[in-house]
Amino acid sequence: MEIKRHILSIYVKNKAGVMSQVSGLFTRRAYNIDSIAVGATDNPKQSVITIILKGTKDDLVQFRTQLLKLPDILEAKEIPYHDSIIRELLLLRVTADSKQREEIFGIVEVFGGKIDEITLDSMLIEVSGDNRRINSILSMLKKFEIKEMARTGQVALELSLKDI
Repeated sequence: MEIKRHILSIYVKNKAGVMSQVSGLFTRRAYNIDSIAVGATDNPKQSVITIILKGTKDDLVQFRTQLLKLPDILEAKEIPYHDSIIRELLLLRVTADSKQREEIFGIVEVFGGKIDEITLDSMLIEVSGDNRRINSILSMLKKFEIKEMARTGQVALELSLKDI
């Protein structure tokens, strides 16, 4: 079977230890997670865990079946990779003297990011986008010495316009 990228959207009870249960399932099966993100939903009693993984369709069916056996899992569904919006957030502090700032401003503008802070010797940059956008801006900004970086896991929602 063909190995492809899959997105699992897992709705869980919002309580301590649930994330450990979910990640433990993957650990027990020695399966790698490409990206994982978790956050509360509009219902404070629920959270959603978004997992992106590579595998066969059979792998995905098996994981989904195993997930649904866990007591705190409410729903586990696949989101079609090519019919969804996928985003992640990057916060990045780069070294920047007064001569470099104009070039950095230009790069950040092209990628739709924003500057959150400027100090005498650095700039704090915020960018969100798909994986390709994040990797591209990182590549462009590497020459400015990355001082600090935080990158979230990817989150996704299925497009509703696909039926039109």
